[in-house]
Amino acid sequence: MEKDPINPEICVLILQRNSPAKENTLMEPFHLNRVQRICHALPETEERISHGEPTFFVRKRVYTMFATNHHNDGRIAVWLPVPAGAQEMLIAAEPGKFFKPPYVGVRGWVGIVLDAVDDDELSLHINEAWRMIAPKRLREMF
Repeated sequence: MEKDPINPEICVLILQRNSPAKENTLMEPFHLNRVQRICHALPETEERISHGEPTFFVRKRVYTMFATNHHNDGRIAVWLPVPAGAQEMLIAAEPGKFFKPPYVGVRGWVGIVLDAVDDDELSLHINEAWRMIAPKRLREMF
């Protein structure tokens, strides 16, 4: 029986994205599916690749970003906006679960380690992020 040929481009991509935290590679599809299921249940959600990762939009505005081993940080996480003052409180209370993500952390967004949160809590955070970003009329319909 002949094996399928290995696509070297995919091998390089996997090594670049997941080295040195290769153990997280197997969990990435599981966690991405969790995030997709929650996000796509929200009105007018669109998913596109942005900055190399699945990103979720409502009316062209980002409300959740999936991040896999960003700059080799070893995390599978989401980055999303939280209400003013919540970022510091969440990180101080549970630094193993919450962190200040690069780029968007200065705007009050928080990173959530997906291994550290169950679906109910993840849904609460994603729903709140959607409400913060969605236009007022759309929020009122939901």
